[in-house]
Amino acid sequence: MHTLPETGYLRLPQIIGDPRTDPPIPALIPVSKSTWWAGVRTGRYPQPSRALGMRITAWRVEDICAFIEQAAKGCES
Repeated sequence: MHTLPETGYLRLPQIIGDPRTDPPIPALIPVSKSTWWAGVRTGRYPQPSRALGMRITAWRVEDICAFIEQAAKGCES
């Protein structure tokens, strides 16, 4: 599993991964960008909590961790 800070913000490539970077960024939630944004619109995935600039969107680490924990609990049932 990935080591994340307790607080802070994550940008989309840090969440869904980016294999094109050097070194590649592994995915926390392995979905495509379009699937991620569709899930954000429908409420399946966490809403972005902060715009860091005109074209920069980020999610709270706490929200992403809570989503991953919730999804893991659903797999155990």
